[in-house]
Amino acid sequence: MAQHYFDPDPDATHRPATVDLVLADLHLRLDTDRGMFSPDKVDLGTRVLLESVPAPPAHGRLLDVGCGYGPIALAMAARAPEASVVGVDVNRRAVELGRRNGRKNHLDNVDFYVVDAEGAPAEDPSGHAEPGAGTAPVAAALAGPFDAIWSNPPIRIGKPALHALLGTWLGRLAPGGTAHLVVQKNLGADSLHRWLEANGHPTERAASRAGFRVLRVHRP
Repeated sequence: MAQHYFDPDPDATHRPATVDLVLADLHLRLDTDRGMFSPDKVDLGTRVLLESVPAPPAHGRLLDVGCGYGPIALAMAARAPEASVVGVDVNRRAVELGRRNGRKNHLDNVDFYVVDAEGAPAEDPSGHAEPGAGTAPVAAALAGPFDAIWSNPPIRIGKPALHALLGTWLGRLAPGGTAHLVVQKNLGADSLHRWLEANGHPTERAASRAGFRVLRVHRP
């Protein structure tokens, strides 16, 4: 069966690799593997986002939705060392690498969690909660509110699932909070912009480059 980066438990044969995220203000070396999004290089959409967004809030709680092996969450953590950063994904293999990359890059203000499609702590394959997932601190970490969200969302899960995912996490923005989403134009960036506006999420185009849109979503 074909594997997708949004499969919770990819069984693709392991092929460990290392990629570099080099930006004007930081350099992160990241471990990757097969069975997750863009394992061979930091994808262009992520780079467009990270090169376009303003600095994250210096304090507070920040979120990366669909974190993969962690480039966006770790960039947030590096840029806002006094903030608390959370990365979430359904893909266990990716989340494990995100945790490893946080340790490898000495960023101790970031945590990564496996979540289900509803944004709740996921269960492991045996049917038990992930370690610590039932504790109050983890539940609070996932519940928000978040002062900022940065995301390269999983467009290929399909519109209904994508809309449900964004509705869940944008609903956890703090009042006055802002989300930045990067979406490829030919994969529906403009239609997503219209959907966000129509569903109570004030949105503007913050940047447009290399075939990608960066959408800024405000919570009043």
